[in-house]
Amino acid sequence: MEEIDMSLMAVKILVGFFTLFLMTKLLGKTSINQLTPFHFIFALVLGELLGNSIYEDKIKLVHFLFAAGLWTSCLWGVERLTQRKKSTRAFWIGNPDIVIRDGIIDRNVLLKNKLDVNQLLSLLRQSDVFSVREVKYGILEPNGTISVLRKSMYQKPNKLDLNLPQSPVNLPITLIIDGEVLWDNLQQRGFDQLWLKNQLRTHGFDDEKGVFYAEWRDGEGIHISPKIISHD
Repeated sequence: MEEIDMSLMAVKILVGFFTLFLMTKLLGKTSINQLTPFHFIFALVLGELLGNSIYEDKIKLVHFLFAAGLWTSCLWGVERLTQRKKSTRAFWIGNPDIVIRDGIIDRNVLLKNKLDVNQLLSLLRQSDVFSVREVKYGILEPNGTISVLRKSMYQKPNKLDLNLPQSPVNLPITLIIDGEVLWDNLQQRGFDQLWLKNQLRTHGFDDEKGVFYAEWRDGEGIHISPKIISHD
């Protein structure tokens, strides 16, 4: 009996493997970093269907083929619909959003995409950007990655290209996130509340409540993104 079960499992695995391979071919060559949340959920459900088919004797091979075929047909239909009618793409796939303009973070875009400042900073670091002040435009893509266009002064050619002497490289220190002062970071840098208040007033802020994000970098000073942004 055990030998029969193992044989059936082997058949299910082989059939499932080739079925998933054919479905992947059918749906195109989207790379991993291009997968949207919609595609990610599709892959999870498809893997779950195969897993249940392998370990559940009550689920026959024909049940798996039907479920996987129907699930793939749904995704294929959505793909075709978004290719033929661009107006449906925003609903099914999503559109890119400009989350940073001229070094200023757009709080509303972050809230709309369920992101916080720390997640945004992590995405920037993955793009080799360690300060928002370097960003001319930061575009949040539908797959959750961020595309960055640096300001001209931070673009190449670099100092090595121009044969210029090297200068110290300093990491920015976050001082304020969504109206709250990070006192540990402030004190670690040797600043106090009075210094911060003077910096905010110099840039037109009465207090930290109107600041969405603020950072300090040696040699460049403080950089502030307000909570309310006017694009006029």
